[in-house]
Amino acid sequence: MKLKERLVMAAMGFSLAVVLLVLLDINLVIPHTEHVNSQHGRVRMGGKDSEKHKSRILQKTPSQGQEYKLSKSEEENPNSDSKSKESADDFNDVVQFLMKITQKHNRHWKASKAGRPEKSNPTIGEVVSVSEAEMSSVWGRFQYSISKEEMYSDKDPTITEVVDTMRQLPIVGISQKEGGTQLKLIIEYEDGGQALFKPMRFPRTQETLPNHFYFTDYERHNAEVAAFHLDQLLGFRRAVPVTGRILNITRDIYSLAEGDLLKTFFISPAGNLCFHGKCSYYCDTSHAICGNPDMLEGSFAAFLPAKSVAPRKTWRHPWRRSYHKRRKAQWEKDPDYCEVVRDVHPYNQGRRLLDIMDLSIFDFLMGNMDRHHYETFKLFGNDTFPVHLDHGRAFGRSGHDEMSILAPLYQCCVIRHSTLSMLLTYHSGPVPLSAALNRSLSSDPIKPVLTNQHLEAVDRRVGLVLQVARECLDSAETPENVIFIRDELYSNVKPDQPVDDGHYFKREQ
Repeated sequence: MKLKERLVMAAMGFSLAVVLLVLLDINLVIPHTEHVNSQHGRVRMGGKDSEKHKSRILQKTPSQGQEYKLSKSEEENPNSDSKSKESADDFNDVVQFLMKITQKHNRHWKASKAGRPEKSNPTIGEVVSVSEAEMSSVWGRFQYSISKEEMYSDKDPTITEVVDTMRQLPIVGISQKEGGTQLKLIIEYEDGGQALFKPMRFPRTQETLPNHFYFTDYERHNAEVAAFHLDQLLGFRRAVPVTGRILNITRDIYSLAEGDLLKTFFISPAGNLCFHGKCSYYCDTSHAICGNPDMLEGSFAAFLPAKSVAPRKTWRHPWRRSYHKRRKAQWEKDPDYCEVVRDVHPYNQGRRLLDIMDLSIFDFLMGNMDRHHYETFKLFGNDTFPVHLDHGRAFGRSGHDEMSILAPLYQCCVIRHSTLSMLLTYHSGPVPLSAALNRSLSSDPIKPVLTNQHLEAVDRRVGLVLQVARECLDSAETPENVIFIRDELYSNVKPDQPVDDGHYFKREQ
């Protein structure tokens, strides 16, 4: 009997312990759930003072928190990547729309082509009557061959010459470029040519700091190089030639520096030669640019023609961001904002609005949020391309797709036939955009220019652009309202429309 009693008592004790553990676990969970507030961005404080902060709400942009959602879904579905590859979307419906528009256009074009004058595409050299002597240098051949339609023609051998010259020619002078938020140097070559130098600040693997706004981010020299190649691969050819180059900081910079720039050189605790120059952001000892120990890589961008020869007009971008940590731009608050833009010349007809669509796609593929202005050559009037300049803040976050960069596209729902066709080719064709970009960049002296994560992001973003185009087509009355095979087919001209003088789209006060 004693053994039985002991067994019974042991069983009862074990059961009691289990019950106590369960009750304790519930007690630990319940008190926390009473105080959780699921509303996004609400700042709550514990204790007696919590009531004071009930109305303090910080708004998040629609794209914030996206990285968490992506990573969470990957944790829940570890095989999602392989599944997505198996069920890859070829966007056959979008392809069908393109084919129908092409067939319809070809039938109409053949019937109406007779007697139609060819489109004029003069170069800067032709407009300003440049002499043969001025065209003799590689710089002159590039600058004066810029045409109304593009920065350079397809497979233009002059671009290779410009790039090779920037990589190889000895440097004879150096000075700091005035203006701008970060350090840039003007490089002078022995033949009189010039290039804009952006130095390397940190390794490729260092991305934008999570708590940094787009307007306080570092500029990346490799982003400038990659942007030039991407612009070329997309068939835009609106960016200036850019290449990477590795310099000897002592021979190529320090020995040529003068004045205020020279005063900023110093030897770091590690024994490396460093300098920081003078600018609005990151020009101090704690953000110095240093050799490793003497070598420094950077990007070299070719100069455009002097403004005295080919003046440029600066335009405030209609979808410019607020450049403020709390304030939002008008387009971020008004989903019908494109109707405002379409009602303003030159966005009411012809190529300009379609150029803005190309630019937004270009920026989205790179993750570039820093597009506040753009420039055009005054010699060609309004019917010319926007110059693609200043991409130092691109390729900062490989794991984040900033959908708001595509606001022009998803608010206006217009896109060039050639742009959409190019994206479909890279998405479903034998060579994805990442492979084409990596192959193009492989010849640059600072290769690898981009990490694999950024190359993969480019392909992922191509699919996202195509998805936005599909949604536009699904909601449109006809595909011709979305896809424009010729620029002149787009028109929203009405009586008494306002004209943009370059500053029409001012920041909302």
